[in-house]
Amino acid sequence: MFVGHYAAAFAAKAVEPKAPMWTLAAACQLIDIGWSSFIVAGVEHARVDPTLQGSTLVLYDMPWTHSLAAALAWSIGAALLVKLVLRLPWWASTIVALTVFSHWLLDFLVHRPDLELYPNGPKVGLALWNYAVPEQALEMGLLAICGAVWVASRKTLARTAWPAIALIAFMVALQIVAMFAPPPAGEIQAQNGIVILVIYLVVVLVAALTDLRGSRGKT
Repeated sequence: MFVGHYAAAFAAKAVEPKAPMWTLAAACQLIDIGWSSFIVAGVEHARVDPTLQGSTLVLYDMPWTHSLAAALAWSIGAALLVKLVLRLPWWASTIVALTVFSHWLLDFLVHRPDLELYPNGPKVGLALWNYAVPEQALEMGLLAICGAVWVASRKTLARTAWPAIALIAFMVALQIVAMFAPPPAGEIQAQNGIVILVIYLVVVLVAALTDLRGSRGKT
């Protein structure tokens, strides 16, 4: 699951327009932003096995980002952070928290059993990753449906649709690149973690642009 996670950000923006889009884009991937940072720091570990069907990722050590307990902690922390720093209303902060937690729920659908319930606890995952075509269909379907909902919500607020459409197209392009440029075999190194982290941060920056001057007389 990669760009499919951003479907949660699109849906959240439609539900709560007061939440900045860059915040939601960061929220839906906050767990992976933490993961890539921990890869760089050597706190968590992963490798790539090209012999695997579907996804080639072997995520064998990520208790502090991808366990259920950790996901709940990241979600609560994100809600408190946006409440204190961005001064968002409690409802908007709750939407941010739910967007963060959506990451674990979607990962549960696609990951092999590598998601711990708590650090060093039982591992779960429905392994849709083993079936590349259905998994990709799920990702793109979520992106399309939630993207359409977001576009429709912008129109009800008298905002132009093209910034949302441009971001969705950018997501699709990223997914295509990810499909045809798989990571090299072996342990995922710190430099790979930096590249992954930069990609997430670039998406956050691009998402922020959708909240700029996208109205037809209203904000």
